[in-house]
Amino acid sequence: MKKEDLFGDDFLKQFKSGEELSSFLKQLQKRGLEKMLEGELDGHLDYVKNQRSKDANTRNGYSQKKVRSSFGQDTIKVPRDRDGSFNPMIVPKRQNMVDGIENVIVSLYAKGMSNSDIEEQISEVYGFDVSTSTISRITDRISNDIVAWQNRPLESVYLIVYSRI
Repeated sequence: MKKEDLFGDDFLKQFKSGEELSSFLKQLQKRGLEKMLEGELDGHLDYVKNQRSKDANTRNGYSQKKVRSSFGQDTIKVPRDRDGSFNPMIVPKRQNMVDGIENVIVSLYAKGMSNSDIEEQISEVYGFDVSTSTISRITDRISNDIVAWQNRPLESVYLIVYSRI
């Protein structure tokens, strides 16, 4: 079955407004993140849930974590292990943003917006607050790459194609 076939026209017709569709997508993202985290823990522990563990390190319930994404803020359940050695890659420890929102921040920064303008824009569009210090940490990670790209040596000759139709 193709991914496109999962949500047929009849299914999509049930949504009467963009808000209903956004709410559904937010729930879908939440469930997807939780299932991916469980899959990550399966790989870390080397056994699937409800099977016997070969090791002393086993599952140890869930902790709750607030995450921010392009769909807004939500609370997800993050699985834990007894040793505390599980370090999720999808939503790493001590981080609360899913990649999509960080890409938005970087994009707005690249377009010349100040940190306070980005903070205001995120608040208006996505409905949650991101501190200017968080925005600074995100943009600082890429600022060295931006400077290196701006100062890269240019080629002596570039090919230009001009077409007049």
